[in-house]
Amino acid sequence: MRHRENPLLLVMVLPALIVGAAFFLLPLARLAIVGGTGKSGLMAYLDIVATPRYFEALVSTIVLSIAVTVVTLVISGIAGVFLERNRFVGRDSLISMLTFPLAFPGVVVGFMVIMLAGRTGLIGDLTGFLTGKRLVFAYSMAGLFTGYIYFSIPRVILTIMAAAEKLDPAIEEAARSLGARPWRVVRDVILPALTPALVASGAVCFATSMGAFGTAFTLATDIDVLPIVIYTEFTLLANITVAATLSIVLGLITWLTLVACRAFAGATAAAAG
Repeated sequence: MRHRENPLLLVMVLPALIVGAAFFLLPLARLAIVGGTGKSGLMAYLDIVATPRYFEALVSTIVLSIAVTVVTLVISGIAGVFLERNRFVGRDSLISMLTFPLAFPGVVVGFMVIMLAGRTGLIGDLTGFLTGKRLVFAYSMAGLFTGYIYFSIPRVILTIMAAAEKLDPAIEEAARSLGARPWRVVRDVILPALTPALVASGAVCFATSMGAFGTAFTLATDIDVLPIVIYTEFTLLANITVAATLSIVLGLITWLTLVACRAFAGATAAAAG
């Protein structure tokens, strides 16, 4: 019976292996080879750390992605639990509004940030009227941070709401009956139960922020993040080797983060179970 199942299993898996090799492994291998065949050879990967512009862009991208992930998790965590546990007029409309940015590409999100905090934006008009000086931050890291938060919240809040739906209110009630204060219930009951969902959605949020290009490209006046640097090196400077090297480093950092978060989330879920 097992001998009959093996060929069938191979037939079912083989197309997936072919597609994975053709559209993932081969391009990735080619990218790694191109990055290591320049004048510096494999040392090109170390040159990223030694070159201030590349290193600063890498650090800025990582710090920005971490900040976006933390703020998104806080906002989405609180809002997700609240929306899951409370029924009120307009709740469905509010959830639709919070998830609506999923329909927008990065370029549209960047344009919306410009309309909000650009030179002719709403915030500039308001601050100009109140203080006589326009506040403009759309074309800086603050503007990019705002845009990333905008499209990250929908990706996280739905996961948090799904996890909050599975929470057992009886456990929280038991903790309160034993004298636990609200902050203790949140710390010792709610957060541990939501940890796998927070870690998983946070990993996706971090990965998306690391590689997002459309919003950064739309706002890129005083912004130097890794996707923009890769684009500049490849299209404007024709420095294909450096662009490939930076792409591999960006992908490797993101992949390692996803693997670590997946392992942590799995271990946490197993411990909780």
